[in-house]
Amino acid sequence: MPDVSSGISQQRWQARLRERVSDQQVADFARDGAICIKQLLTPDEVALLRDGIDANLAAPSPRAKVASRPDDPGRFFEDFCNWQDIPQFGRFVRDTPLALAAQRLMQSRTVRLYHDHVLVKEPGTRQKTPWHQDQPYYNIDGMQNVSMWIPVDPVSRAATLEFVAGSHKGPWLMPRTFMDNQAKWFPEGSLQDLPNVEADRDAFPIVGWEIEPGDVVCFHMLTLHAAGGVEGHRRRRVFSVRFLGDDTRHAPRPWKTSPEFPGLADELPAGAEMDHPLFPLLVDGNDVPQGERA
Repeated sequence: MPDVSSGISQQRWQARLRERVSDQQVADFARDGAICIKQLLTPDEVALLRDGIDANLAAPSPRAKVASRPDDPGRFFEDFCNWQDIPQFGRFVRDTPLALAAQRLMQSRTVRLYHDHVLVKEPGTRQKTPWHQDQPYYNIDGMQNVSMWIPVDPVSRAATLEFVAGSHKGPWLMPRTFMDNQAKWFPEGSLQDLPNVEADRDAFPIVGWEIEPGDVVCFHMLTLHAAGGVEGHRRRRVFSVRFLGDDTRHAPRPWKTSPEFPGLADELPAGAEMDHPLFPLLVDGNDVPQGERA
C-alpha cells in the first residue's frame, strides 16, 4: 500500500478536516479517549466501504469467526487484516482523510496502519460486546494510537459503541474471552480486573452516540468500551481501522494475540518501531505542509 495520496487530494482532505475536526474535539479525544466526528466521510467513500464489507462477507478469510452463540437469532461475524486482499479496503484506507485525522488526534508526526477489523451484527443479534480495552489483546506498547469505528448502516443509541470516558489513562485491565470470560492472555491476577460497569452504570462517565453513515467514532485502544446487540429489523455493518503513532513499539507476547501476526517476532524485535510491510507508513510528518501539521 503506498502512502496516503499527496498534492491536491491531501489539500482537499485537510480542508475537510478543518471543517470536521475542531481543536476542541482533539482536546476531547485526549481527555476522554473517545469522540464522534460527524460526517467525516462522503457518500461515495461510505459506498466504497460498504462494497468492501459485503465482499468480505461473501468470501471470509481464514481469520474470520462467528462471535455469537448458536442459539442467537442473529449472527455476529468478525474478520481481520484484509486490507491487502480486499481492494475496497485498501482504497478506503489510502484514499480518504482517515490517516490525516488519525495524525491530528494522536498528535503524531507519523501514522502507520495497524490492522482492519470487520464487525457485522445481523438483524436480531442478541450477542453483546462486553466491556473491555483493546490494547491488552494486541502486540504493541505505546500511547499514540487511535481506532476508528465506522458503520455503513445507521446505528441506534442502544446498539452503538459506548465508552467510559478517561479510562484510556490507565490502568491496563485483564483481557478475557468474550464467551466464557477466561484469561487466555495475561496470567490470571497479573492485571487489574474489569469493573462491573453494568452493575452501576451511573457511577461511570459513559459516552456514546447514535450514528449515521459518514460518522466516524474514534477511540484510544485503552479506552474501556462495549456495545449492545441490534434490534430485530436493524443490521450493523462496521469497519474498524486501527492506526499507530510515533511512540508505538512492538511487544511480542508468548501467547496468541488478537489478531495474530504469525512470524512477526522473528522479523521485528521487541521494542522496535513497527517498521514492517504489514504496517505501512501512511503519513510522514515531513511530507505535510508546515501549516497543516498537528
